[in-house]
Amino acid sequence: MDDFFTARVDGYDEHMKSEIEGSSLFYKYTASLLPTEKNANVLDLGCGTGLELEEYFSVNPQAKVTGIDMTESMLDLLKKKFPDKDITTICGSYFDVPLGKELFDAAVSVESLHHFTKEEKIPLYVKLKEALKPGGFFILTDYFADREEQETFYRQELIRIRKEQNLPDDVFYHYDTPLTVEHEKEALLTAGFTRVDEVNRWESTHTLKAFK
Repeated sequence: MDDFFTARVDGYDEHMKSEIEGSSLFYKYTASLLPTEKNANVLDLGCGTGLELEEYFSVNPQAKVTGIDMTESMLDLLKKKFPDKDITTICGSYFDVPLGKELFDAAVSVESLHHFTKEEKIPLYVKLKEALKPGGFFILTDYFADREEQETFYRQELIRIRKEQNLPDDVFYHYDTPLTVEHEKEALLTAGFTRVDEVNRWESTHTLKAFK
């Protein structure tokens, strides 16, 4: 995955802003849901170059953000964009990086988690819930499948491609395999979040708010 996004870092912001339906709205909307208190501590999973943070820092310039991403070049660009902000970057997989216990007021992820199965996400969401303070919440804005049949098709197509190319299990192949909104909610609730609301939608991109 690192190589895939490193090769695309130069045009990444423009691609996301111009090619993804609703992006001119959903980055701003997502940021509006995050804490506005001074020095709020926010975790960003798959932060990339910080498109959602551009909007968030305009709302809360004194927020503290920890951003996790697998691509060092994107994190370098993120730090160049916000040299005066309180940002801690971690280069690694959010599946593997320790998130700590009750450290964050909120967490956010935008257009990052639609590559993984429900079963893969549940342990991550358990870890994420534990990292949130009491009363904390998780904002997920992502690409979702419209129907179960669509979700199944994408997953089977990925399996077919991997077999065709004889890819080992530990090699990532970039292919979107979004869950349905209902299956995403099930993963979050199974992980221990007490409530999950769908709060907005732009075509295939939806925003969910999961409460600890």
